[in-house]
Amino acid sequence: MSALEPRTPEKTDPLAPTTPPTGGIMGAAYRTLSFGIISVVFLIAFEATAVGTAMPVAARELEGIGLYAFAFSAYFTTSLFGMVLSGQWADRQGPLRPLTVGIASFASGLVVAGTAGAMWVFVLGRAVQGFGGGLVIVALYVVVSRAYEERLRPAIMAAFAASWVVPSIVGPLASGTVTEHLGWRWVFLGIPALVVVPLVVALPAIRRTASGPVDTGAPPAAFDRRRIRLAFGISLGAGLLQYAAQDLRWLSLLPGVAGAALLVPAVLGLLPSGTYLARRGLPSVVLLRGVAAGSFIAAESFVPLMLVTQRGLSPTLAGFSLAAGGLTWAAGSWVQSKGRMAPYRERLMVAGMVMVALAIATAPAVLIESVPVWTVAAAWAVGCLGMGLVIGSTSVLLLKLSAPEEAGANSAALQISDALANVVLLAGGGAAFAALGGGAVGASHALTEGASASHPAAFAVVFLPMACVALVGAWVATRLEPAPKE
Repeated sequence: MSALEPRTPEKTDPLAPTTPPTGGIMGAAYRTLSFGIISVVFLIAFEATAVGTAMPVAARELEGIGLYAFAFSAYFTTSLFGMVLSGQWADRQGPLRPLTVGIASFASGLVVAGTAGAMWVFVLGRAVQGFGGGLVIVALYVVVSRAYEERLRPAIMAAFAASWVVPSIVGPLASGTVTEHLGWRWVFLGIPALVVVPLVVALPAIRRTASGPVDTGAPPAAFDRRRIRLAFGISLGAGLLQYAAQDLRWLSLLPGVAGAALLVPAVLGLLPSGTYLARRGLPSVVLLRGVAAGSFIAAESFVPLMLVTQRGLSPTLAGFSLAAGGLTWAAGSWVQSKGRMAPYRERLMVAGMVMVALAIATAPAVLIESVPVWTVAAAWAVGCLGMGLVIGSTSVLLLKLSAPEEAGANSAALQISDALANVVLLAGGGAAFAALGGGAVGASHALTEGASASHPAAFAVVFLPMACVALVGAWVATRLEPAPKE
């Protein structure tokens, strides 16, 4: 079967319907499954928006502002291993088990972070969380690949984006209010209660529609131990690289070099050949995902801290300044899901990356006192519109270019690119931030009551390089169509 052809039912697949289901993703054939997996994405979205708002206060109370970027990147570091493991697991046994284990790990990590008495324990909790998140996100892609017709995949991806709208509005407000009145710990400890809905709704629906291997008549395939070793290497290498970036001493060159030595061969072995050469087709799709997500998330991670420490906003207002982005992200994903937009998908993605670059470059303008604070909200709304166009489209193209039996491995590669770019760019941004005095930001009680000592250069050196990375992504977006066959 060609990788460009949609999956057709096989005699060995008892889960495949004899006739294609009719209706959309909320039609009778898909309603329960769609609601279940969207609820999983809703959980992840609410965690991301709520935790981001509480993070500046948590880092200060644990005396870990210098490790602020590490608290974010630890999540992405361990998720790298979870993604590869999930891809292997889902391709061989179906997505149900990795999704179940992933949700449980995700909730456990939140509990560890919420009860942490020191910054290193907090980071450990984020790492456990990241492992679970890595398992979950790849398993969800395999569910979409197996359970939905190709014509419905853009719509379910748009629904994933839409499920961020309510969390992006309610999450910062709820998290900020809880942080200010009850303490940041309750933000982390309260979210695990949301796990109940995905467990009750999603798992039975997945068991009925997408569990088990692709070919149930074939003997179970063994796990690819080489890929598992590479996954461990990429996670350990990324962790060492991040540690070296946060500990600015000559001695830190040793873990930095060791991390790079582990990271480079692992990346080359786990991502499609030609990814970092931007080879046309699947390699460029995977590369663009990393460039887009890495530049955007690395910049966004510092927005609440910048607004709290440099402009004196409360944690609630700082987090809420990003709320409009949920609406525009969903709008961008909805636009790319329309069938009539398919011929223009590449142009939409180029435009999306230009929007992301402009948003990131505009955000640090609020370091100038005369610039209104709402400038960040307006810029981020534009950037999120661009991300909706890009992220939804990369997911659709990835599944289109993947045969059913490769959906897990290729989805893992897409998510590895996403997470690895987050780790590397957060490491670089965090190192630059610390080198220019960022570790002293928020060192006083002013973090919760007003602006602390000004360190505008520490923030500018994070945002402006990320804008340049996003512009590179606009070029990569011109290389997504496969090269014509000779």
